[in-house]
Amino acid sequence: MLSQRQLFLQHVAQTSPEPLALEIEKAEGIYLYDTSGKKYIDLIAGISVSNIGHCHPNVVNAIQQQAKTYMHTLVYGEFIQSPQVQLAKYLSDLLPENLNSIYFTNSGAEATEGAMKLAKRFTGKPEIISCVNAYHGSTQGALSLLGDEFFKSAFRPLLPDTRQIRYNNLEDIELITERTAAFFLESVQAEAGVIAPTKEFLIAVRQKCNETGTLLVLDEIQTGCGRTGKLFTFEHFGILPDIILLAKGLGGGMPIGCFISDKRIMQSLTHNPVLGHITTFGGNAVCCAAALANIQTIHQQELYIDVPKKAALFLQLLKHPKIKKINNFGLLMAVYLDSFEQIHQVIQYCLKNGLITDWFLFANNCLRIAPPLIITEDEIQASCSILLAALDTL
Repeated sequence: MLSQRQLFLQHVAQTSPEPLALEIEKAEGIYLYDTSGKKYIDLIAGISVSNIGHCHPNVVNAIQQQAKTYMHTLVYGEFIQSPQVQLAKYLSDLLPENLNSIYFTNSGAEATEGAMKLAKRFTGKPEIISCVNAYHGSTQGALSLLGDEFFKSAFRPLLPDTRQIRYNNLEDIELITERTAAFFLESVQAEAGVIAPTKEFLIAVRQKCNETGTLLVLDEIQTGCGRTGKLFTFEHFGILPDIILLAKGLGGGMPIGCFISDKRIMQSLTHNPVLGHITTFGGNAVCCAAALANIQTIHQQELYIDVPKKAALFLQLLKHPKIKKINNFGLLMAVYLDSFEQIHQVIQYCLKNGLITDWFLFANNCLRIAPPLIITEDEIQASCSILLAALDTL
């Protein structure tokens, strides 16, 4: 009989030549456990997904209760479903007044796709601008906004009328014109190595979008839901987006995303044509119940409050001659080394010693640190001890 590993390699589509192939038995809190019982600190939270840890009891209970009530019925069209309505209301109450209408999707990439359509439909304009080294998902439309040619060149032709400008570059803002439907911008550029925007850049972008009738779309798929020290990262900068994208940390481990705008804008999807955007599973009752429990836990327990202190502890402990610099915005951190070879060696050492870390798509000389927000000081110290030991091997 073939082993699970053999079946995995034979039947599950892989996206890299040498997958980690870590066989997970269970997950709880900040820990993953393999089939031998070995425990791993999950220092990347499933890529900024498990913000309140794995299998949080609030989320598990919400899933169980909803699953025995109803699961899939009919999402968009005719049926009113309490989990979806309650989640939409809760999010709306947390957000500024102009972000009051929510379209639920299955993922962040789908949120990007829907927001692209919404911007074109509402403005009647053809062009969408994003940034160099931007990542908004890997579907065809989202890939057109991706700001790195290595990952997109093999899939051309992509969408026309898309272009990239340089992040934090004030001169490039002039390329936003009256024909630009939307400017998609990560509140913090994650895959580029955790690049934070300057307040001057964001204010200038907001002003230019106002002047040209361009919708400002802030992608908080990786940075939202408390990761940067506030519920939503744009709150750090005092600007208002026209559309915001959420996913990853929204669902508490369940697949859900959304794009959020003003009802006046969102209504444009209801006519010319009717059913301007549809999805079979977006807003699934079980996923919405999980997301509501998750966001309530983050908000009511104020799990974002201690994020700056926990991030500061990482920065204090991670002192090593091999570290060139550390970029961070809250508990999203990029530890810069010399090369991907060093990163790969550190990742492998950490894995052997019970710590899961990763690299970044457009900054493969950086280690990713994005733990669950519930990580304790003792767990941070344990993580850093393993990381420093790994760096000693270089």
